[in-house]
This record gives sequence, structure tokens and C-alpha cells, in this order.
Amino acid sequence: MKFSEMPYTRPDLPKLLGEYDQLTAQLRSSSSLEEQIALYKRQEALGQSFQTMYSICEIRSTVDTRDPFYEKEKEFFDESAPLVNEKSMEFSKAMLASPFRAELEQQMGSLLFRNMELEVKSFSAEIIPLMQEENKLASQYQKLYASAQVDFMGKPRTIAQLAAFKQDPDRAVRKAAYEAEGGFFDQHREEFDSLFDQLVKNRTEQARRMGYENFVELGYIRQQRNCYGPAEVAVFRRQVLRDLVPIVREIKAVQEQRIGVDALKFYDDVYCFPDGNPMPQGTPDELLAAGKKMYTELSPETAEFIKLMFDMDLFDVLAKEGKAPGGYCTSIPDYRCPFIFSNFNGTAGDVDVLTHEAGHAFAFYLADRLIERAALRCPTMEGAETHSMSMEFLTAPWHHLFFKEQTDKYELSHGEDALIFIPYGTQVDHFQELIYANPDMTPQERNDTWMELDRQYRPYIDYADLPFYGRGAGWQRQLHIYLSPFYYLEYCLAGTAAAEVWALSMEDWNKAWETYLSFVKLGGTKTFTDLLKAVGLKSPLEEGCLKEICVPVQNWLKAHQL
Repeated sequence: MKFSEMPYTRPDLPKLLGEYDQLTAQLRSSSSLEEQIALYKRQEALGQSFQTMYSICEIRSTVDTRDPFYEKEKEFFDESAPLVNEKSMEFSKAMLASPFRAELEQQMGSLLFRNMELEVKSFSAEIIPLMQEENKLASQYQKLYASAQVDFMGKPRTIAQLAAFKQDPDRAVRKAAYEAEGGFFDQHREEFDSLFDQLVKNRTEQARRMGYENFVELGYIRQQRNCYGPAEVAVFRRQVLRDLVPIVREIKAVQEQRIGVDALKFYDDVYCFPDGNPMPQGTPDELLAAGKKMYTELSPETAEFIKLMFDMDLFDVLAKEGKAPGGYCTSIPDYRCPFIFSNFNGTAGDVDVLTHEAGHAFAFYLADRLIERAALRCPTMEGAETHSMSMEFLTAPWHHLFFKEQTDKYELSHGEDALIFIPYGTQVDHFQELIYANPDMTPQERNDTWMELDRQYRPYIDYADLPFYGRGAGWQRQLHIYLSPFYYLEYCLAGTAAAEVWALSMEDWNKAWETYLSFVKLGGTKTFTDLLKAVGLKSPLEEGCLKEICVPVQNWLKAHQL
């Protein structure tokens, strides 16, 4: 069945909530280990069916944010998801209090219960109205962002479509593209500031009602950071500032010389070569065909996976009017398949997204077929992002299918970007921690905080006279800050692990692939640090790890300069 043929039916909320209540009552009165395991499976199937309709709605509403039917359905899920969450938490509490807990952990895995404990700590029925309001505010942000129609070079453009102009060989065009983008955010400055202010205060109130000092602790719990805390994050940040920021400054100095400018400005930031950045060679359909060939040849497992993706038409990748920004991979559990959403804009980022999101999709595909418990199929997000970011490098032998004679340029710029990103991503996480630790900041104080962090994590940045970025508001482009608080450090930890996989592939690609495949097959059956340990990779949270991993990558970049 193709995705377009999948039927959508709004879940019968009263019936669903009643079924959860019934299962929870049965669990509490059960006197049999086997019966409790069977009840857990029924509860899991109930949640999977709800998630299936939620995913179908989310995909169709983000493909066209103007669709009135799915806009209404999205509102339904914004309201109903916290109510379903409440019932799911009640079932989890009953599982945690089971007299058979030791036996259940032995059969189902202790990590399942550790994660369950975190889920219970992240929720209270008292905050349901606040969670519903939070969902609505997040949807308003996404809709506002998607509404952007910027008149640029004689045509209306979405924010995603401006990306290609930010890489134009003409410096004036690059600057104009950034100004046009910033103009949209400046035009809607009060709305973006107000939405974020409301979200910060909402999330802070959720945390305080649950007994937390602020949202920082609750944010860590909701991200299921089950093997590290603020102390370990502080170790990682110190490594980024001490060991990686100087390397990135060197990369930027080389870029400045390479493109022939006296001083690198922000509108030069993603322009890498004097004759233009590497661009995919082909139409979107040809890029997808190249992707199909790549995954067919990569391994027997990826061949089966990509056949499913094309047979079921599980992509929507073209940037178009009304489409939500960004890219993502989600799952449709009842159909045992993933879905990839993107905004192709003719840049190398199209291939980055294709390989990145396919890494997520492939991991879901394998875990669904190898791991019985749905809750243990996906690791916490650091592990999931390791799936995707490693795939970007392991597909290198096939990158010529996309870039042809520009492949060397792509490999170099992609490798540089991998290191450049980590300080930025760490900055995003640090920014959120400071914001939620000080929730009464004014919009200007938040912008000032971003600029101060910029000076630490990206000291090479010069915003010149770009008003939007120059006033410190550039963070408002980052969807995660509004939609998924504290979901960003995961990319940095995963990026470090992916860099180690890349370094391994430089020596022995087959060994790197087998290491990766072993990691993916474990799904979420271990914590992030234990997953790494199980396959022989280092933990980015350990002192000295970042420097050890980045040195071979830096050496490769120096050896492959063009």
C-alpha cells in the first residue's frame, strides 16, 4: 500500500481512554506474570495504533499546512495527545508497582523500566491544560514559519528555497538572500518573540507545578537522558570550547582564503569554494533514483529497506508553498514503515537530508523486524542521531552518483561541516539551558544571551550589517528551540560518535559498516553510552574523547584541501 492510500480515521478518544483504563485496572488486579506481559502487549498495540493516525495526520499537515481538514485534525491531536499520555502514564505506574516487577524486568529488560520511570517523572495530570496550550503554541510557530513568502529576484520564495541563493557565487546575492530571510522574521518580530515567551513561561509553569525548580531538570527527563546529566554535559561543553572551537577557527580561516574574501562575513558562512558550492547533478527524481541505487548496492539489509520505501512511496521531499520547513523521519507503526519528509532546494543539503533521514528510516525498519518491544526499538535521541549522522559518511562510496565531477568538493565541505556543526549545536543546547534557568528574561536579554554564546562557540562569526542576525535573533530560525526543547545536544554527541565511525571507515570501510550495523541492530535495548561501548566506540561524554576523535578527521581535511 502506498502512503497516499493509507486511510486516516480520527481516533475515537472516549473509547481509547476507556480501553486504557480497562487495561490498567486489569493489570492492577492481575495475579499472573504471564497475564501482565499480555496486558503490556495489548497496551503497546493500543498506543501504536494511536501513533499511526497521529503520524499520518502530522505528515499530511506538514506537507501542506494550509489543508483545512488536517489543520483541524492536528488541533485534535494537540488536545488529545496529553490525555492519552495521562492514561499511558497510569498504566506505566501500575507496571512499576507490579509485585512481579523483578520478573518483568528479567523478561522485558531493566532499561524498559528505567525509561518508564523517567516518563512518569515527566508527567502529571495537573499540567494537561498547559501541555495542550504548549502544543497549540508550537503549531502556531510552525504555521507562521511555513507561511513565509519572500519576494526575491522576481519570485515568491519560501525560507527553504532561499537556501540556494545563500550559496550563490555572487556575494551580493548571498547577502541579499540573508537580508530577505531576516526581513520576514523582522516583519513578524513581535509574533516570534511572543510565541517563544509564552512557550518558556508555559514550560516553566509545567515544571514548577510538578515540583521542579525550573524547566531544565524536566527538559533533561523528557529527553530521557538516562545515562548522563548536567555534570557530564559540562564536560562535553568544555571539550568543545577547548579542543574543537580552535579547529573550526582554522577551518574558517582556510575557507576565507579559499573563497578569496578579505574578511569572512556571515553571508559567506556556507559558501565554500570560489567556483561555487557542490550541487547535486540531476532533478529531484534523479536524486531519488541515485539514492535507490546507492542503498540497493550498500548491503542486503539496505536493499530490502529501500525497496519498501519506493514501493510504498514513503517520501515527500520537494520544497513548495505552504509546506512546513525542515526535514524529518517519522514512523507509521501499524504499517511497519517509516516516512521521510524534506524540502529539496537544489543544494548539497538535499543529499545530506536524504542520507541522514534514511539513516533514521533504516534503523526503524531494522528494529521493527528484530526487536519485540516497541519501546526498545528506538534508542534515546543521541543513539538515533548516531544512526543518521553515521549514514551520511558511510554512503561516501556512492556520493559520486549525486555529485559526479563535484564529488571531491562535496566530501571536503561535508567533512568540514561535520566539525563546524558541533560547536553550533552545543551553543543551541547551552542557550536553552540558560533561557529556562532564567525564564523571566526579556526578548532582548535572550538575544543578548545568544550573542554572548556566539562569541564563545563561534568566535569567527561577523554578522556585518544584517539586522535580524545582528540583533541576536538568529536562533529563532531553529525549529527545535520552539518545538522540541533540549533536543539538540543529541546531534552533537551523535556527531562525535559519527566522526569516529567516519575515521574508522577511512581505515577499513567494511569494518566501519559492520560496527554501524551492530549498533543499529541493538535499537534501544541499551543506553547511549552502553550502545557505544557494546560496539567498541568511545563516549563523547568522557574527558579527552572529542580531541582524540577529531584529530584524524582534521588530518583528513588538511590532506584533501582543494
